[in-house]
Amino acid sequence: MPLARRSPPLHGAEGAAGETRYSRTPEPRGAGAFPRAKGATVRLYWEVFRHGFRRYATYRAATVAGLFTNTVFGFLRAYVLVALFAATATVGGYDLSDALTYVFLGQGMIMTVYMWSWWEIALAIRSGDIVTDLSRPFDYQSYWLAQDLGRACYHAVFRGIPPFLVGALVFDLRLPGSPLTWLLFVASVAVAVCVSFGVRFIVNLAAFWLLDYRGVGAISTACGTFLSGFVVPIAFFPGWLAAIAHALPFRGMIQVPIDVFLEKERGWALVGVLAVQLAWAAALFAAGRLLLGAARRRVVVQGG
Repeated sequence: MPLARRSPPLHGAEGAAGETRYSRTPEPRGAGAFPRAKGATVRLYWEVFRHGFRRYATYRAATVAGLFTNTVFGFLRAYVLVALFAATATVGGYDLSDALTYVFLGQGMIMTVYMWSWWEIALAIRSGDIVTDLSRPFDYQSYWLAQDLGRACYHAVFRGIPPFLVGALVFDLRLPGSPLTWLLFVASVAVAVCVSFGVRFIVNLAAFWLLDYRGVGAISTACGTFLSGFVVPIAFFPGWLAAIAHALPFRGMIQVPIDVFLEKERGWALVGVLAVQLAWAAALFAAGRLLLGAARRRVVVQGG
């Protein structure tokens, strides 16, 4: 008996008050009928990317509110650092200009990288919509990655760049002198989004096995917020905690892109840092694919 066609999956978007709203959004045009030709596949994921970008443009009030709060919290954190560096010239290899640049870059990357809870796949698992999603003729993981990259691009433009520009008007922020550094920074931010997506994708798949998947999400959010270097640079950590942070993927979300921007690493050391970040993105993507395969078998075994 053929599966009944259902409405497209739920997609969330941040509301003006910070809550998550869910609405039905159309699947990419012709997604269910795309042939397996390479050109058609590229067009499919390009449409998914565009949809991810446009989806968040719908909530303009939420964008303005988020931009305002990102900027305000940037100033609060900046003045705390100004007081700290009044007593010392450098901390962990960062001077005041480095630290202020770090703060406003971090504030701009909050929504671009998105380290917090994201439950769209988990909700599809709970509702049973995942059965139809997995039967569609496109790669499920790549579909969500394309959409997340579109989301990240929107937030980078409208909630990432403005706080940094405002901070640069008030404080003496450090800017790279080399065009290559700018290019490497943009590339590192893109990989950081992939690292974050890899973590969030795996956390969502936990809903196949766990009744309370939000507990795993809370742990992931706490680790991502702190061990990524968002709160303070990892160089400020005590040695044992810094070693833990360096051994986990979260550092690749915030610390690595900002250090690239500040040119903290040069030459082969820079190549090594970027290679580790890229390796984590690839490893998380592979782990997500393995878990998705196991989850797909679980659906079949249970009669889905």
